[in-house]
Amino acid sequence: MVRPVSTLRLLLPLLLLAGVVSHANANTQAGTSGLDAEQCAILKQHVLQPGAPVDCPQLQIVRFSYVDFDQVRHDNGEIMVMAAVAPQVKALFDELLKRRFPLAQARLMEHYQGNDDASMAENNTSAFNDRPITGGTSVSLHAYGLAIDINPLQNPFVVRDARGRLSYSPPAGEAYGKRVASRPGSGEQIVELFAQHGFLIWGGDWKKPIDYQHFQVSRKLAERMAKLPVPQARQLFESTVVAYRACRTGHGGKPKDRKICAAADS
Repeated sequence: MVRPVSTLRLLLPLLLLAGVVSHANANTQAGTSGLDAEQCAILKQHVLQPGAPVDCPQLQIVRFSYVDFDQVRHDNGEIMVMAAVAPQVKALFDELLKRRFPLAQARLMEHYQGNDDASMAENNTSAFNDRPITGGTSVSLHAYGLAIDINPLQNPFVVRDARGRLSYSPPAGEAYGKRVASRPGSGEQIVELFAQHGFLIWGGDWKKPIDYQHFQVSRKLAERMAKLPVPQARQLFESTVVAYRACRTGHGGKPKDRKICAAADS
């Protein structure tokens, strides 16, 4: 005979998945918007190039409110992501507002013609941008709509050259090179929040380069999701959210460290 506690342990992941999916479905229409023909045309004119890993039907705009560094509320936040993750992204930014975590601004990359340097120079929080990784040729996770950059000024991209000299993007981010986790807008404060919503990888954990602003899913997961219809891609993504949360809380065993739980999906 199966003991009740064992049954509960077996059912708990399923109950968690049901709860996450229900929450995601409830947020699908709240603050999100698919790309219409005009938006798609603008995107293809300024950001989306032929041969990109995703196309307009797979992308979605998430609209949200946020507070700036003076704690003034703005209701014009916009970020474009893969449609499959839009409900979780909306929930994530709603939680940032609840926590009064400041954002300088959040505008779509079409306002910058897809120019990442220009976006960072204005301390812009952004996501989808059809481009290669910084300093390389591989397709960026931003090109899947599965990476988000938060407050680039407070969370710069840092590279150390062969002589040990550091360079910062944006250049003004050098003032934030010495990390202070309690400083307003610092990525360190929200690493776990992003992970709880499926963005398990933080560039601040990297050694070379270090990308404090950057949160993403694994490349393996991104490639799988890009090949699936939106509903199936969403289901796959939500299953990783459930698995991470279960790992962190220790359902069926001992709670595990964030990096260990994140690595399970890589």
